[in-house]
Amino acid sequence: METIKFKTNINCTNCLAKVTPFLDKKEGIQSWNVDIENPDKILTVETETLSAEDIVKTIKRTGFVAEEI
Repeated sequence: METIKFKTNINCTNCLAKVTPFLDKKEGIQSWNVDIENPDKILTVETETLSAEDIVKTIKRTGFVAEEI
């Protein structure tokens, strides 16, 4: 299992509500979490098969940005 972390602009519960269906349905994501209390709004993803690029593309489809850290 690989843990990949991203700096995002997902900064509130409404933003989380928008990305949740996309991340929940994305095959290959075991679990994910966004720390909206962190100034960098860190998205942590647990996956065995996806690359950071795959996750960035999924986040972009929701209207947000993610940058691997």
